[in-house]
Amino acid sequence: MMKNLTLKSTVLAFAVMGAMPAQAFAGLADEADINAGLLAVGIADEIRKKCDSISGRMIKGQFYLLEMANLAKSRGYSSAEIKAYVKSDTEKAKVRAKGEAYLKSKGVDPSDPKSYCKVGYAEIASKSQIGAFLKAK
Repeated sequence: MMKNLTLKSTVLAFAVMGAMPAQAFAGLADEADINAGLLAVGIADEIRKKCDSISGRMIKGQFYLLEMANLAKSRGYSSAEIKAYVKSDTEKAKVRAKGEAYLKSKGVDPSDPKSYCKVGYAEIASKSQIGAFLKAK
């Protein structure tokens, strides 16, 4: 249940209306700060799922996603555009690839859960945006 909470929270935080065509939300792909925020939450979620000694700050993550949605709205994006963007399989794949590349650059071996823990503890210690969504159990 907790595994899908972040994705569902993203959609919930960003959604009110129905999906729109891809070109309607293309501008969101250029919003570097919003995408960096979504990426940070996604990476934290992956670490939390793979490392048994780290949990997620789920409420903090949900509120942060709501902040990102409000930021997008303040820049003129509609709820429908935002929902379509975060539900887009293409955009999800891009974020996943960026997250995997980031974790790999930090030394994560997908077959070794302890490598996720090492990165997670480093993110927590450095007080990074990713680390803000994590806590040691």
